[in-house]
Amino acid sequence: MNNGKTTNPLISNEFLAAVLDNPYEGVIIVDAGGIIRFISRGYAEFLGGSPEEFLSRPVREAVPQTRLPEVLESGRPQYGDIWNINGRQVAVTRLPIEKDGKIIGVLGRSMFRDEMTMARDFARKIKQLESKLAGYRAELDQERRAKYNATNITGQSGQIIRLKQKVGKVARTSSTVLITGESGTGKELFAHAIHNASPRRERAFVRVNCTSIPTDLLESELFGYEEGAFTGAKRGGKVGKFEIAQGGTIFLDEIGDMNGPMQAKLLRVLQEKEIERVGGTGPPVSVDVRVIAATNRNLEEMILARQFRDDLYYRLNVVLLQVPPLRERKEDIPDLTRHLLNKLNRRLGAAVTGVSGEVMQLFLQYDWPGNVRELENFLEQAANLGEGETLRQHDFPVLKKRLQRQLKCLPPDRYSIRSLQEVIEEAEKGAILHALAATGHNKKETARLLGIHRSVLYRKLDRMR
Repeated sequence: MNNGKTTNPLISNEFLAAVLDNPYEGVIIVDAGGIIRFISRGYAEFLGGSPEEFLSRPVREAVPQTRLPEVLESGRPQYGDIWNINGRQVAVTRLPIEKDGKIIGVLGRSMFRDEMTMARDFARKIKQLESKLAGYRAELDQERRAKYNATNITGQSGQIIRLKQKVGKVARTSSTVLITGESGTGKELFAHAIHNASPRRERAFVRVNCTSIPTDLLESELFGYEEGAFTGAKRGGKVGKFEIAQGGTIFLDEIGDMNGPMQAKLLRVLQEKEIERVGGTGPPVSVDVRVIAATNRNLEEMILARQFRDDLYYRLNVVLLQVPPLRERKEDIPDLTRHLLNKLNRRLGAAVTGVSGEVMQLFLQYDWPGNVRELENFLEQAANLGEGETLRQHDFPVLKKRLQRQLKCLPPDRYSIRSLQEVIEEAEKGAILHALAATGHNKKETARLLGIHRSVLYRKLDRMR
């Protein structure tokens, strides 16, 4: 109000008085000196008096527990405060009144009667929504957690044991890791294991397959974008994978398929530890993210062919893990077979207990160009079509054909012109692996089947690693 007139000529004094003196809330106004200049009838009655008894009195004297003077001093509003008065709880909002940049008073509004019940219902709904949101966040966090650790890496070969030891050492640092190996060898498994053994294990593990994202979208997927950055950009923009992985690990699979411009942008992120959103005009965003990259391609050959940046290669190749193909660690096949069958049984609801000795001999002869993934595929096919608890040769018709083709394609020196020592060693290795598979890796029983002492078996196993 100004000189007895409203600032808006469409609203009368009577209308404003009715708004302030409504029966659903209590309203009180104090001036800069803390003197009560207005109090609604409902509020006065709630306090145990009439408006006339409170007007022109210091608010601290009339309402000793009041917090209106705090707002006068600080100039900061207070929203939704729960205030205990006369044995009841009321929701209070306190707002400073300003004129020409100065605080000239404070408006206090208190909800009570039916409105307080509504406020409590509203608060309950907010709490329920917050609880649901927390649940969704927990689910999302779980999705962004690494699923595997070193115990999930199956194998007792020398290569795998050394790789597991390396994983334990590398996990303690934040150095960038490059994992190389053929498709199907389980490179992602090692990335999970590194993250889960590291101090970052409680933060996000974000996976990005560089071949599954169109080249023109990879930058916005990794670094995010601002609203209006390009046609079709989401309102409000989008956070990129690097920001999602803040404090955690980002796993860039198939890094060898990243094009030149993106290689340059990734190099800058590794050097500067900051990203720029597509279409962003503000300062770069600092990121604390460990990078683990993987590829099945020969990056050094790609560098010579000018298909991969040598400076990016050296940034990625701080720690190198080379995952061996399955043909170079065939002694792990019995363990892998058991592990994969257990996994398939859970997923398919099957009850396969193992494979026959003849099937294991086929497994040990085959070179597995598709590595562990190919082994799992064969086992899944057989588990679906096999009729008994033990899988037999007739459950693997495709494997027998591929093995025959493999033998035909071998160069002569691999199957006809070999030294007697090589033939003996290979036969011995096959016999040991077959016996291990048959006994479930029981060393004592394996030695008994082979007719040798356990110490001799251990020496031979050490040589095989």
